[in-house]
Amino acid sequence: MSQINKLKILNDPIYGFITLPNTLLYDLIQHPYFQRLRRISQMGMSYLVYPGAHHTRFHHALGCMHIMQKAIEVLRFKGVLISKDEENALFIAILLHDIGHGPFSHAMEHSIVENVNHEAISLLFMEKLNEEFEGKLALAIQIFKGDYHRKFMLQLISSQLDMDRMDYLKRDSFYTGVAEGNINSDRLIQMMNVVDDVLVIEEKGIYSVEKFLMARRLMYWQAYLHKTSLVAELILTKVLKRAKELTQKGIILTCSKPLLFFMQNKVELYDFDSIVLNEFSQLDDYDIISALKNWQHN
Repeated sequence: MSQINKLKILNDPIYGFITLPNTLLYDLIQHPYFQRLRRISQMGMSYLVYPGAHHTRFHHALGCMHIMQKAIEVLRFKGVLISKDEENALFIAILLHDIGHGPFSHAMEHSIVENVNHEAISLLFMEKLNEEFEGKLALAIQIFKGDYHRKFMLQLISSQLDMDRMDYLKRDSFYTGVAEGNINSDRLIQMMNVVDDVLVIEEKGIYSVEKFLMARRLMYWQAYLHKTSLVAELILTKVLKRAKELTQKGIILTCSKPLLFFMQNKVELYDFDSIVLNEFSQLDDYDIISALKNWQHN
């Protein structure tokens, strides 16, 4: 029986070829929790304004992992010691940083679950995967929570100039066609260094940082805070809240089993046991779209 080649090469429209650094990352990507991100849109309802913005969280997570590879390469070249285990943990943490997003990204956080942000759910998914993968994600979780002693590692995953922002600005700019959002992530990464355990940008990279901040500002003005997509997201939130209200009064609304579970139950962060997490892992954009198709005739 032939062994599966787990060291895949993927073609990305932004960076060209992306390589999977090891077999553990391949197995994590193959897991149903991660594959679900193929069915979660990166920009929520923005496709109503920008018809090209149909890219997914799956796309974005792979891009983040790719530029994390570049960042580690640059830092090592500049003499920053990063062990093989730390490198692997950084790949895992950035790959899974968005795994807790619900359908249409942010609309869920304010409607069918109560005051639960996606970062908290991402952590729950990572802890569950850590059990399944026999503790191989322990260091990644430590870094993700900010508990690891080398603080710059968390900055690579979550800060003002992290791999997450570098990928989504470039990717969202590409798929929306908003050229002002395009940034030179290669240049920014080349300018990175670590001083006193803090991630810094070399002085000659100051104009690239200014360009990055301006690009982010313009993407918010033109794309993320566009009035039409904001209103669409608000309407979606209101529809879901109303559907939940009616379901809890005993009115039967046709929808998928996972969506019905969240309609019938009040779910807060402390309610997220393995049963709730499993139901959540079955939820994606398609559940919401098919429910809306049914409810339009109600």
